[in-house]
Amino acid sequence: MGETAAAGREARLAIKFMGVSMVGFATDALLLQIGVASGIGTAWARLFSLAVAMQVTFIINALMVFHAHDRSRWGRQWLRYMLSNGVGNVCNYWIFVTLISTHWPIASNRLFALCVGAFCAWMMNFASARFVVFGKKRWVRTPPLPDELPEEPKRAPSQL
Repeated sequence: MGETAAAGREARLAIKFMGVSMVGFATDALLLQIGVASGIGTAWARLFSLAVAMQVTFIINALMVFHAHDRSRWGRQWLRYMLSNGVGNVCNYWIFVTLISTHWPIASNRLFALCVGAFCAWMMNFASARFVVFGKKRWVRTPPLPDELPEEPKRAPSQL
């Protein structure tokens, strides 16, 4: 049962990370649309939107997903997050720019290209956040499952 519980915790962690990624995706997409509507080139608007989205996801992941808010390590965590997720986001950006440049009817649509790049980056970024940035043991602070709680000691009727 220990392996099943661990797999369940890992799945819940991935789902929480995906939720934060969706917030980052929404931030990225909104700022991309605003940038393009403002007359900024698509590639430049995407660099800005992606940089802001990374800041948003770092804060939410550190505080709410991995419960890793440690003031003494905050700067190092931020740097590791930016570098490791930067690798995933370079791939994200490369896929985005490549698809945009094809001028194919669907693939060159900026929102389609954003989705494809974001999904590829999500897989890489989850692994790096989980193992490199916040450490593989840091997230264990989640409450135990009901079947993992210790049984309460039986009390005599006079103690009730």
